[in-house]
Amino acid sequence: MWSIPILFASLLSTALAAPLDKRASRTSPPSGCLSVGSGYTYSTVQAAVKALSKTSTSSQCIWINQGTYKEQVSLEGFKGPLVLYGYTSDTSSYTGNKVTITYNLSQASGVSNDGSATLRAEVGNLKVYNINFVNSYGKGSQAVAVSAQGDKTGFYGVSFKGFQDTLLANNGAQVYAKCYIEGATDFIFGQKAAAWFHGVDIRVVNGGYYITANGRDSSSNPSYYVIDKSTVAAASGQSVAAGSYYLGRPWRNYSRVVFQNTNLSNVINGAGWHVWGSSEPNTDHVEYGEYGNTGAGASGTRANFSKKLGAAVQIGTVLGSSYTSWVDTSYLS
Repeated sequence: MWSIPILFASLLSTALAAPLDKRASRTSPPSGCLSVGSGYTYSTVQAAVKALSKTSTSSQCIWINQGTYKEQVSLEGFKGPLVLYGYTSDTSSYTGNKVTITYNLSQASGVSNDGSATLRAEVGNLKVYNINFVNSYGKGSQAVAVSAQGDKTGFYGVSFKGFQDTLLANNGAQVYAKCYIEGATDFIFGQKAAAWFHGVDIRVVNGGYYITANGRDSSSNPSYYVIDKSTVAAASGQSVAAGSYYLGRPWRNYSRVVFQNTNLSNVINGAGWHVWGSSEPNTDHVEYGEYGNTGAGASGTRANFSKKLGAAVQIGTVLGSSYTSWVDTSYLS
């Protein structure tokens, strides 16, 4: 039996180690974090990244003061966990974000898809909170806002804005919670990531057709996108025609995507899903499913290569049974 002082100390330690209150503000640097912005140590985010240790296995963090940062940020080569925090008075979602990192680069410039990204996250064990990421290139070429390439990666209260190929969710287990994702064409895409999207506001703009483009290429590929308890609608100020968008199209022929318990506005076509192209449909092994969706876009005669599910997919099916060891579960509701 523990003594009362020991028990109190243990409870205090547990409380201090718990995730930050998701409804709290974060308007100053958490203890031990490098700081970026007006009045703080580093003037750019990448300068702070370069100041981090590449050899330490301990957790490291960067806090970014409110403002707009016009730069490309690259994270690679870190051995331990990394956390990026943006200034906010309300950590519970993206709506109170005051930090924007924006860049203007596309594949038309001769770089790879990943190379165009405003944030190139080539590391695992990464958490990102309350930052807006924008690729401002617009229509005309693939231009990524965030390229997420690492296992055990989490984005919480983060906003992603682009046009074509906004979010590259490409490798490992990933979670996106209480986020905003905006785009026009194949703007949630990737090849090997098992990604859980929870409480996400997906917004479409004029000029596009497809939300997801999952590139799973074999039955052994772990890639799996599940959009859970989210919303799909036109972005603010956009007059998107009813029925002009599809939930996804198969980049490869084992593509696997589920929308569940999600409100789909009338921007979604009654067919729900689309072939990749007329000469390359890629539908022979796809796994496209829906469960419990609501809204005008949830009805219609769905494509014959999709199906209605009998039950919702569970988060552990996508991320693995040990997901609570790395996911900030305070953002899951």
